[in-house]
Amino acid sequence: MNDKLPTVPDAVRTIETLGYRINYVTERICGILVAAMIFVVWFGIFDRYFLALGGTWTEEMARYIMIWAALLAVPCCTYRREHIGLDLLFSKIPAKHQIKARWVLDLIGIAFFLFLFYFGIIMTKNGATQYATIFGMNMTIPYLSVPVASFLTVIQIVVCMVREGFGLTPYFAQKESL
Repeated sequence: MNDKLPTVPDAVRTIETLGYRINYVTERICGILVAAMIFVVWFGIFDRYFLALGGTWTEEMARYIMIWAALLAVPCCTYRREHIGLDLLFSKIPAKHQIKARWVLDLIGIAFFLFLFYFGIIMTKNGATQYATIFGMNMTIPYLSVPVASFLTVIQIVVCMVREGFGLTPYFAQKESL
């Protein structure tokens, strides 16, 4: 057995595996979205100065892609504990109290993202009757980014809590140390 892996229940490893896989897919989707946004912006610039096709849709499309990419980056950062976690204040707390403080912050994070998820669903439903100015499409797809990202973030916070509660080294750290 690998010395780096502590003895933990299989369910904990399964939860970590789930978090890792969700993160793996989400990171790649974010990369694709950022590449698409760059392409759309450059097409808009090229169109404006060289083609003159009147492609006014590029700014709005880039905005919606950026919103999806930015919101999907939140669960990625959460899985790696790279989000803003008040580290300046957190580092001043004695080590024995940091675990309790982390749990409090995680529970506040779960409550916040469940709140966003709930109201994001309502916002998405209301978006079915709202339309984008240039595309004429309804706002369901852009608004759906809020509940999707919120739900994935809640999952990743729970994964971190379980992983840290059992002292399991995250898969991304194991792969980086090889």
